[in-house]
Amino acid sequence: MRKIEFTITANFHNRPLLHFMREELKLSTYIVKHLRNTPQTVFINGTHWRVIDKVKQGDILTLFIPEKTTPPPLWDYPISVIYEDEDILIVNKPSGISSHPTRNHPNGTLCNAVANYLIKENFEPQAGRAVGRLDKVTSGVMLFAKNSLSASRLNGNMNKIYNAIVWGTPEQEGTIVAPIYRPDIGLTLRTVDERGDHAVTHWTTIEQFEDKAFLQITTETGRTHQIRVHFDYIGHPLVGDELYGAPETEFLNHAALHCRQITIAHPITGEEMTFTAPLPEDMKKELKKSGFAVDKYDTIC
Repeated sequence: MRKIEFTITANFHNRPLLHFMREELKLSTYIVKHLRNTPQTVFINGTHWRVIDKVKQGDILTLFIPEKTTPPPLWDYPISVIYEDEDILIVNKPSGISSHPTRNHPNGTLCNAVANYLIKENFEPQAGRAVGRLDKVTSGVMLFAKNSLSASRLNGNMNKIYNAIVWGTPEQEGTIVAPIYRPDIGLTLRTVDERGDHAVTHWTTIEQFEDKAFLQITTETGRTHQIRVHFDYIGHPLVGDELYGAPETEFLNHAALHCRQITIAHPITGEEMTFTAPLPEDMKKELKKSGFAVDKYDTIC
């Protein structure tokens, strides 16, 4: 159970505590209801408080966030921890591992490995909540919330920077605005189709080689396979991405896509934090083959 303290600010003086919880802390309806119905979780200045009771400027609100999520099956698989505190866990996800369990594959995912790690660390059931998942083929920085409050406040509040290697000679920079659609619910394949969901991708070319390019990519939306579909759509599929028509190479048997960096506001302190992960070895080898100074790039980014 996570204990967190906040100070009531002037604009919530003589107003119900609920207003502070919803407007200032931006707690979800689910969390507020859960706190309201769970004894000994909400206190003002050390005294149990109802969310409908009024508060004063300078009051100290103490919340005890109960952990109600049941951990998934545990997978004893080593994870690469970039950063960890009481509220968040940042890991470097390898390519080839799914982010989330599914009905047909309940184990062997990063979530299963994270749950195993957290239980070994804390000696009590705890499920890390993946915030902004990555495709199975995608490597890089991935964020987990360690309690429901952190998950609620982080959802949708994260900026990512990706690196990709694509075939061909794209423009120096550009934007792709094209809706993404799933034509067959039984398949993971996506395509650009007017029936799909709005999707926007921006890119800058870091280095152009003879037959391929190394890109930096950001997205305004988070559709499944968005980057892979968009670059295939404009005629520059990701190197190694057989699902979207690009052949394997000597070093890459999956899409050359890596989440290099994420920036968040910490869910409790509000501090802006940036986390990075170096390119994986297979992408480094592919770039070195083309003469790119990968080690220098990893140093300056």
